[in-house]
Amino acid sequence: MHIGPEDDAQHAQGVSNSNRRPRAKRIAPRSLSARLLLSASVLLLLFFGITIAALDIVFRNLSEQTMRDRLEGQLLALLAASEEEEETWLLPAAEKIDERLMNPGSGLYGEILRSDGYPSWRSNSLAGTGLEFRTNLRSGERVYVELKRADGAPVRALSRAIDWQFEDGVTRTFVFSVAEDLEPYHRALATFRGRLLGWFGFLMLLLLGSFALLLRGVLAPLRRVEREINAIERGELSELGTGYPRELLGITANLNALLRSERERLARYRNTLGNLAHSLKTPLAVMRSLLASPQVRELPLACQLDEQVSRMDELVKYQLKRAAVSGATGLGTAPIDVRESLQSLRAALMKVYAERAIECELAVDEGCVFYGDREDFTEIAGNLLDNAFKWARRKIRVRAQRVSAPHLRRDGLKLTVDDDGPGIPVEQRLHVLARGTRLDERVSGQGIGLSVVRELVAAHSGSITILDSPLGGARVEVVLGGRL
Repeated sequence: MHIGPEDDAQHAQGVSNSNRRPRAKRIAPRSLSARLLLSASVLLLLFFGITIAALDIVFRNLSEQTMRDRLEGQLLALLAASEEEEETWLLPAAEKIDERLMNPGSGLYGEILRSDGYPSWRSNSLAGTGLEFRTNLRSGERVYVELKRADGAPVRALSRAIDWQFEDGVTRTFVFSVAEDLEPYHRALATFRGRLLGWFGFLMLLLLGSFALLLRGVLAPLRRVEREINAIERGELSELGTGYPRELLGITANLNALLRSERERLARYRNTLGNLAHSLKTPLAVMRSLLASPQVRELPLACQLDEQVSRMDELVKYQLKRAAVSGATGLGTAPIDVRESLQSLRAALMKVYAERAIECELAVDEGCVFYGDREDFTEIAGNLLDNAFKWARRKIRVRAQRVSAPHLRRDGLKLTVDDDGPGIPVEQRLHVLARGTRLDERVSGQGIGLSVVRELVAAHSGSITILDSPLGGARVEVVLGGRL
């Protein structure tokens, strides 16, 4: 296989595009919809969290005030039901007080203490609770505290000192106390909190669902832009359509103008190089014919002039090849069927090298395509196959594979060409692919084909590597990456 040297230093086992920088590890970006939904979720969580905390505080304060008012009512009812018993005792009439005070374990407790600390009356519900109410209160003093039963359960208690004047005119101080279990209060608070979280959670999901539907409609033009750009890359469209919202008109119009400008620039570039090269071919042909004449050949400088004309002729051929390629934009062109193109190239080269009876195996992955200009792929694959046919003894193996990666939006292409020729010495692999350089001058060619391949591979963000082939000769691997 014929390959020319390169000036840039590469690794010992292969040659990669010298202008290509190492690709940093990329993280798949989140979609705009996902970012907006995430931001809305954070804001809703913050807003609903503050709202739930505020409602919880309001509910607890209202429940606390309700319990206090209820205990006030029970204390006044106990005071109104109290009747003098003998000369120093007060006892409430059973029919005038809450029935729960008469039932053990009811959760409502009451007590009337004398000023000397002895109970004048204790409710039946206090049995076994171990509750001790405040006794050291001054006349008219009122306390509202939380106490503990013997089993550790909390209760809320209200105590008030009252001066009671008996019929004999003697005034004595009594402490009236009532208490109520906090378990129903805590149970109601837990139920309220559960329902509050449930309703706000449902409301948040409903709002996020509505917001997602709204985003779907609002971001539909952006998804349309993405679809049409993908269609342009596949060659199904040449530019973006119309009918976009006003906010996107600047982007779509400028992108269409850029696509048209790129196509026109590429056409001018190819035409200019082609015209320049063709315009130089005629004077060079005339000069070569003059140098071939007997009169000129005898001149002392004839050999040097012939050498310079040959170099100029090589430059013209090189520029003609460059003018034939597109620069790897791949926009607005249909993807190339790799199998069909390689089969055509193999058939053509088999005819050219028919006398050598070379066997060429071809293996192509299903659905393997090339995103770019047809001339680019023909130039890359054609030069690789042509060099393989030049140097192979009996056998060539061509393999085309799809290259996939998580960060790539579409598949790339890997093209491997093996031959059973003499191969490329390891020390020469640091100097390959330079224009005009040939390892063996006995083989025909100008040494410029693979330099064009190198430029095209670089333009497609790819790499070219030279290795030892399992067939005994050289292996050339070309990877043309997909676009992000």
